[in-house]
Amino acid sequence: MQIDNQVFQLLYFGIATLNDFCGSDVRPSKEPQGRKSFLQKLRDILLASVTFPAGVFVVCTFWGIYAVDRELIYPKRLDKLIPVWLNHALHTFVLPLLLVELAVVYHQFPRKRIGLGILSTFSLAYLIWILWIAYVSDFWVYPVLKVMHGHHRVIFIGTLLVFFSFLYLIGDFFNRILWGKEVQVSGEKMKMK
Repeated sequence: MQIDNQVFQLLYFGIATLNDFCGSDVRPSKEPQGRKSFLQKLRDILLASVTFPAGVFVVCTFWGIYAVDRELIYPKRLDKLIPVWLNHALHTFVLPLLLVELAVVYHQFPRKRIGLGILSTFSLAYLIWILWIAYVSDFWVYPVLKVMHGHHRVIFIGTLLVFFSFLYLIGDFFNRILWGKEVQVSGEKMKMK
């Protein structure tokens, strides 16, 4: 998920930058209330449903597995190919960038059912892709999956899917903590509709 995560991060921050220049920054507490642009809606739903959970997931799972046995996620032979700074760009720096984005820019998270639905669709599509590659080419994209027996692989993947969903809820929680007034006003306006 490292490269795919970078693509999603680039896509998200590209949309966020484009929104800064030609979109909107409508917040529930701002008056007069304007209409949210398509870019702002896309930016918000993308951060909440894919970008934040995937970014945090990559950092936590990569470094967690690396701490247990680096050969299962990032074999030593890769040190000769990938410089340390690039490894950290792929697996570390994403987290501070996402936390700053969450703290500095208000995002309206979708209803949990919608956000978790998008995240589930994304994670299942990615899982199907990983399993397809393993089936067709007998190559596991992540070495940790290669060394596991089938039932261990199912438990491991199931646990990671639950963790992935939990990260969506953590993002929503942080958003509520950081932007409590905005979230409260947004919730009241949604109930009025």
